[in-house]
Amino acid sequence: MAKLKIPKKTSTALINSLGAGVVPRLGVEHIAVGREKELKSLLQNLNDIAEGVAAFRFIIGNYGAGKSFILQMVRNRAMEQGFVVADVDLSSEHRLAGSNNEGLATYRELMSSLSTKTRPDGGALVSILEGWINKIQQEVVKETELRPNDEGFDDQVEAKIREVVQYIEDLVHGFDFGSIIIAYWRGYRLDDDDLKNSALRWLRGEFNTKTEARTALGVRIIIDDDSWYDYIKLLAKFVAEIGYKGLLILMDEAVNLYQISTTVTREKNYNRLLAMFNDTMQCKAEHLGIVIGGTTKFLEDPNRGLFADQAWRRRTKESRFAAQADMQEFIGPVIRLNPLSEAEILTLLQRLTEIHALHFGYDKILTNKELQEFVKEIVSRLGAEALLTPGEIVRDFISVLNILHHNQNIKFNELIHGSSFKPTAVGKDIGVDEDNAAEFSL
Repeated sequence: MAKLKIPKKTSTALINSLGAGVVPRLGVEHIAVGREKELKSLLQNLNDIAEGVAAFRFIIGNYGAGKSFILQMVRNRAMEQGFVVADVDLSSEHRLAGSNNEGLATYRELMSSLSTKTRPDGGALVSILEGWINKIQQEVVKETELRPNDEGFDDQVEAKIREVVQYIEDLVHGFDFGSIIIAYWRGYRLDDDDLKNSALRWLRGEFNTKTEARTALGVRIIIDDDSWYDYIKLLAKFVAEIGYKGLLILMDEAVNLYQISTTVTREKNYNRLLAMFNDTMQCKAEHLGIVIGGTTKFLEDPNRGLFADQAWRRRTKESRFAAQADMQEFIGPVIRLNPLSEAEILTLLQRLTEIHALHFGYDKILTNKELQEFVKEIVSRLGAEALLTPGEIVRDFISVLNILHHNQNIKFNELIHGSSFKPTAVGKDIGVDEDNAAEFSL
């Protein structure tokens, strides 16, 4: 206990999030157990992206296996290393393509969630642009000894901005993207908030008609449901040119694509995903990483999953050699989350016990023997499969700690062995179809 030092804000985030069945944004490193090889493989992808190539990975596992946890770990590491990161949970409103601009809605959510090391909670687009402009202004001062109010200073700054824009103008839609960057600079230079806001709206995909965009900015194109991914590639190239390592896109809850009932719409989404996969694998995109979290059914269901398409099956099916040897391949496009061992789960519960005691300021910590009894009780009530997904175990365990803390007359053994204690069913909610069950991953 004496060695554990966690800020109150972090411990609060951990206790509240885990108790509510969601992965916390803060402090995940304090509860990271048993995913070292998976994380190491993804961090190698970050190194590759920083060198200018692209990466695409699937994180596949059952409900509660740890997909969202891995994505959050990678998100935090990427920001620490100097990447721009954006994340979205796919849903019926946020897809890759659709008849009602669901793809554009996903793009807008990604742009809203843009995060950096200095802006980790999203909304980083303005700080990215203005930080870059300020950096260029400082370079001009250093190189020319001109001051911001001197004649010719703004022209020197614009010349440097155009140097960066030239690198992206040759890409698809690059000229229009570059025009918007220049428009934002001119709004910044002239203190024209309307022009700056119009440029931001365009970059966020908020213009609904080309006429509206032409009136505000003089461009004849807008970001729409068909073109949004092209602008993700442009953004990745742009942020790399202005000093970031690259752009990392995280998409969780891909099971929602599997659950699309209409075959045509589902296949349209899978085809868009395939185009993204091919772009990154063939290095048609630069400085871009895409990580998708999905269930085993999303990947392997022969009727509605990706495996229903032979192109996807060929790209993502497990190697016969890995299958024969019963070994995990951590370099391929698919990372499958194996079960945590009993020792790893016990380590996780011990860390949670310490964090809970630190947060509420008490000294009593459950012994390893009591933690073992807790795991055995859950296994005996739910079956051995419960040990495969730590998500529900963690939620139940936080509940037990809360009850013991606020009801000190109750003994640990009495609580977990009492007939009223019913562990949460693995990956299911009462009255909810399995395919539509809310996912909690750790």
